[in-house]
Amino acid sequence: MSYRARCVARSVVLLAMAALLACFLAGPLPAEARSGPGPSFRSPAEPFRALRLFDRPETPWGPGHRGIDLEVEVGQEVLAPGDGMVTFAGAVVDRGVVSIGHGGGWVSSLEPVSATVSAGDQVEGGAPIGVVTDEPGHCFPDPCLHWGVRWGGDYVNPLDVLIGFGPIRLLPLTGTGSNP
Repeated sequence: MSYRARCVARSVVLLAMAALLACFLAGPLPAEARSGPGPSFRSPAEPFRALRLFDRPETPWGPGHRGIDLEVEVGQEVLAPGDGMVTFAGAVVDRGVVSIGHGGGWVSSLEPVSATVSAGDQVEGGAPIGVVTDEPGHCFPDPCLHWGVRWGGDYVNPLDVLIGFGPIRLLPLTGTGSNP
């Protein structure tokens, strides 16, 4: 390979890496910049009790917690967080996983779950999709349900799309009928 070809190849790689880093450092897009409004999900486990919260990794491949862990009991029913189509229901390494595509690039994944649904099934939010298993997972030796949410392939905080939570948006005081 010529010197010029190596320089061009390096430049392309460096530009791609810089673009990826810029996208990561920018964080998730605000709801207004997404293609349409974000979904409103319900908790996949009732009652809702979070044991461990979302912890965005510093780098796409770095350590972090790409979802939230919910307090559950083995055998407890797992519910679809929102309407969609089951895109995966099976084992990943040593755990049962169910993934649901909600449209618009939104995907929920839940584990460890013994699925009662199959890939291709349409589900409604709140419908049972399986039960929590005793497979070792995020909270071993205690059971928990890990819920990850992705938008456009990037993990986002499930609390940002959970009914009753979501990002806080400040509104201007003027023109809202509020006192200045």
